[in-house]
Amino acid sequence: QVQLVESGGGLVQAGGSLRLSCAASGRISRVNAMGWYRQVPGNARELVARITSDGIRDYADSVKDRFTISRDNKQNTVSLQMNGLKPEDTAVYYCYSRVVFYFTERDYWGLGTQVTVSS
Repeated sequence: QVQLVESGGGLVQAGGSLRLSCAASGRISRVNAMGWYRQVPGNARELVARITSDGIRDYADSVKDRFTISRDNKQNTVSLQMNGLKPEDTAVYYCYSRVVFYFTERDYWGLGTQVTVSS
């Protein structure tokens, strides 16, 4: 099994910054894609940002130029630096990892961390 442990959520005023971090541990041969998704009650979970093991990044249009995703392949960690936060960024943020263990590839999710942006 693989565990994803998230940290860094909280309450911030509009225009402020937060940094989310996530560490993957357990039965891991390598981690392919890592990323962050978010979900608001009543809505589907949506991609915020993701990064491949080669460092290729992909962002939702709504967060481009404000959020930056990074990862440490040796530590199996991924971080999301969120600047210029807006009230519409309020959501539960979930860490995601596509993990390979020997010949099996599987997606794993963290439990989520709440981000609240006040206006």
